[in-house]
Amino acid sequence: MAEKRASHEAIVLLFVLLQIVAFCNSVPLSTNSRWIVDQATGKRVKLTCANWVSHLQPMVAEGLEKKPLSYIAKKISETGFNCVRFTWPTFMFTRPDYYNLTVSESLDKFKLTAAKSGIAKNNPGFLNMKVAEVHKAVVNELGKNKVMVVLDNHISQPGWCCADNDGNGFFGDALFDPTEWLKGLTAVATAYKGNSAVIGMSMRNELRGGRQNVNDWYKYMQAGAEAIHKENPDFLVIVSGLYTDTSLNFLNGHPLQVNNLKNKLVYEAHWYTFGVPPETWATQPNQLCATMTKRAQDNYLFLTTSQNPTPLFLSEFGIDQRGGNDAENRYITCLLATVADRDIDWALWTFQGSYILREGKVNSEEAYGVMDLNWDRPRNPAFLDKLQLIRQMNQELESKKPTNYIMFHPQSGQCVQVGKNNNIILSNCKTASRWDQHQDGGPIKLAGSPQCIGVAGDGGAARVSGDCSSKWKIASTSGLHLAAQDGKGKYLCLEMNASDHSTIVTKKCLCVGDDLVDFPTCSDNPQVQWFKLVAVNV
Repeated sequence: MAEKRASHEAIVLLFVLLQIVAFCNSVPLSTNSRWIVDQATGKRVKLTCANWVSHLQPMVAEGLEKKPLSYIAKKISETGFNCVRFTWPTFMFTRPDYYNLTVSESLDKFKLTAAKSGIAKNNPGFLNMKVAEVHKAVVNELGKNKVMVVLDNHISQPGWCCADNDGNGFFGDALFDPTEWLKGLTAVATAYKGNSAVIGMSMRNELRGGRQNVNDWYKYMQAGAEAIHKENPDFLVIVSGLYTDTSLNFLNGHPLQVNNLKNKLVYEAHWYTFGVPPETWATQPNQLCATMTKRAQDNYLFLTTSQNPTPLFLSEFGIDQRGGNDAENRYITCLLATVADRDIDWALWTFQGSYILREGKVNSEEAYGVMDLNWDRPRNPAFLDKLQLIRQMNQELESKKPTNYIMFHPQSGQCVQVGKNNNIILSNCKTASRWDQHQDGGPIKLAGSPQCIGVAGDGGAARVSGDCSSKWKIASTSGLHLAAQDGKGKYLCLEMNASDHSTIVTKKCLCVGDDLVDFPTCSDNPQVQWFKLVAVNV
């Protein structure tokens, strides 16, 4: 009987060990040209991530006081994200007075009694665990839900980021000792070695402040990349730029040299509309979108199209998801057109709907968050729907399929489809019609068909037919209007019909003159007429 029990126990132990091996031995990711790929198959893997914060003063992942971890991890997957950029502060892994704290002790330190009660209710096992152990438990739960994780070193001293003078901005600042930073990177790379959920590490969020300079950037980014790779060669190493992750232009002609880091290097950038006067979006949206897109191209998007292209991870962008900020709504429309066009990897700021403690305020609401204040439901499902095309993998490495184009309407997040009566409508991007490559001033032709889009009269529904005489010009500095002349020689633009938000009509072009040049200022919102032909080969 004892022999049978021992045999049974051995089988159970073997099963558990096999489960651990299966969990830990996933295929790592690598890079090929501008793409992130499965290292084993070479197939592209597209990161469509949400940020999730764990770097504030309590050093606890936000939301654990509101909902069970299993609920949050499942909700991340259900809302369409395959990845989380999960933050951590350096001190949580380098200083004993931080990493030895249990969750209970950390919350008591800031008298966060309500949060402590919430975690006791929703995640009771976490209170007596150390903060770094809970960080790992979160990562493991994400892995169980098939959500990939990028570990982001967000700050040194736990707290809100970012200010130029907060001591966390650049190497040599009061709270940013390069030696301690390298120690932290090594500790995290070690702690997550073999964890199948983690696919990479982002070395530092938003370098900034008066000390920042290119020479130190090269010196310490090389050292950080080599430290991570030495400890954990499976990880992607994600490199941030200067000026709060908005500038990598110094890499043009002067790439970062990292020893033995073959096909593991990814660059990251952030794109917000902070600092832009709202009235500029209200009166000059075409010009401003053109300016911001060029700035993004010159500062970081060029990396995807350079002579030796590399992957770019847009690791932060976002808007007030309550929906009432018109300037941010216009900014995100502009951004979506470019992100779809480039088919880059990305991470939305942010998933959490609240913070346990942010800048002295308890239970602070995050208006940019996917979840509402109580983490019950998504704050703005319509905004999440706008991300549908950028969630899709539109371009594959070495595809055997021809390159066609999807016509994307970034304001709605929908794509153009030919309807039953040959009219063209906005619909889900998964069922979008495919189009041949369009040359400026030429027809827009349905792929594999002799049919083209024809201009209708002012307010008329656009249709496809065998008449390909309509010659469509790319109008305005935004490059997002499509205009063709009617029978009277006047230009009309494609537009989403205001009455049903589905039918595509042709109407007088907004914010441009008869010569298709932008008006200096304009009170209309031309984004209803913005369309982008996005390359697809999948």
